[in-house]
Formats: sequence, structure tokens, C-alpha cells
Amino acid sequence: MSKTIRIGTRESQLAVWQAETVAGLLKGNGYNAELIFIKSEGDTDLKTPLYEIGVQGIFTKALDIALLNGDIDIAVHSMKDVPTVMAKGIVQAAVLPRASYKDLLVPKKGAKFNDAMHPMVVATSSIRRKAQWLNRYPGDRLENLRGNVNTRLRKVEESDWAGAIFAAAGLERLGLRPENAIELDWMLPAPAQGAIIVVSKASDEYCLTACAQFHDRNTALCTAIERDFLRALLGGCSTPISALAQVIDGQVIFKGNILSKDGAQKKEVSKTVKVSEAGNLGAEAAAELLANGGQEILNSIRNED
Repeated sequence: MSKTIRIGTRESQLAVWQAETVAGLLKGNGYNAELIFIKSEGDTDLKTPLYEIGVQGIFTKALDIALLNGDIDIAVHSMKDVPTVMAKGIVQAAVLPRASYKDLLVPKKGAKFNDAMHPMVVATSSIRRKAQWLNRYPGDRLENLRGNVNTRLRKVEESDWAGAIFAAAGLERLGLRPENAIELDWMLPAPAQGAIIVVSKASDEYCLTACAQFHDRNTALCTAIERDFLRALLGGCSTPISALAQVIDGQVIFKGNILSKDGAQKKEVSKTVKVSEAGNLGAEAAAELLANGGQEILNSIRNED
């Protein structure tokens, strides 16, 4: 095991944390590993809303190129950033156990959040979060928020917003979750939110074998179902689609939805099947959603684009 596995990662604090976690897992299994830093388009353009520059693949493209060119051996990503169809020649090598899938509202320090505060101004760069928030609080105003985790937390304090929405997993991994953060239990997450994926070349048996030793099957199953749901709906960066699959007592419990961008329209689907019968659950749930009003919402979003 003398070969050193070169781990490609973006330079953000969260991306480095994820890559170092994978490096630790590899080293714990007797493999040598080192980090290689790669800049992505998503890290250099911090002003344009993600849904305008094509969020799918924006954080993974540069790493895909480095991987295919042989500059790195594996790449580590937040799984929700990875396109549902990966670049030719690149495959999933491992999925780590999922952290929290939830979204959080981070209010200003000292602020108390309650329904009496509406209408209010809340910030997020996610069109999914915007749509779900407006569906629940139609009188509120949503502002764009970009940057790394620390930058976004600082902007909350410097702005006149009531707060901003964050993924719980990112804040918790960095030990930055504020004490006043509020879990949005009613907000369905992005497909694969909270999960970390390791990818490699399909032909690299050494790395595939190394990464298989810390692959989590339940997380892989649930995120595959969620991503199948997204792919079947042809959801892209400007489509508010959410999905969550969980393995509980030998069953997969799935919930998914699609909303119009303004949050005014919403269609939901929920299904429960045995783990052994969950192979096509994502596609089946998407077909059911489309047949029960989801297609009309999808058509209206495409017409807007």
C-alpha cells in the first residue's frame, strides 16, 4: 500500500474538512493520502446567484477535469452538488454515513424568531429554500446570499435581514452552529443533503478498493433514491425539488415535492416500501408526482426559463 492517494478538494473550509475526513479514513485502513487543492467556478464567482450560473456541476467540474487528467486520484464532494449523471469515466467510490439532512434558520444574534415577526427578510442562495419558505410565509422577502460558511454567517450580522438559511450539516461539521439556530423541520431538504461522496475513475481498482472499506450502504441507498427522483423530474438548478429517503425498521420512507419558484404551487408525494423493493422508488415517486399535478408546475417553470 505504498501508493499515495491524491485527494482533490476545493479550498473552502468545509470542503477541506470533508477531504481531511476521507484522508483520515484511508489512513485508518493503511493507505497513504494527501490533499490536492483545486479551484472551482463556484468558488471564484461569489456574487451571481447559484441558480443563474448553473449550480449543478459548478463545484465539481474542475475536480472532474483534474481526475480525468490524472492530476488527482479521487475527489470528495458534498453529494448534493454532484450532477445526477456523472462525467463519463467517473464513478461513485464511496458514500459516507449521512450527517443531518436538515435546514436551519440562523437569526441575528439576540433575535427571537416567531410568527409575529412576519413579514420579514430572509437570505439564501437556494431556489429550493426560497420556494418552500415563500410557500409557508408568502409575505416575506428573500435576498440572495453567497460565500463560504463564515462569510455568510458574518453577512447575517452585518445586514438588516432577520436571518439566513443554512444546511445544518455544514455548520455542525465546522463547529459553527449558533446556539440560536432553529431547525426547519417542515422544510424538505435537497436530494442527498448532508451526504459526502467520494468519486474516482471507473478504471482505478486501487482507489475503488480503498474507498469501499468505508462505504455506507444505507446512506448510498437513500441518496440514490433521492437523486433518481431528481433525475426523473429532470430537475436542474432552477427547479425547486426536494427529497428525503430514510431507512427505518427495514423500510424506506420517502417524501418528495416540487414547488413553483414563487412558492404559490406545491405538489407532494410520499411512499413507504421494503428495503428489498426500493430499487426503483425514486423514479416511481417522480412518476406519481408528475401524474398528480407536478407536471403542470414543471411546465410552468420551464416556460419561465
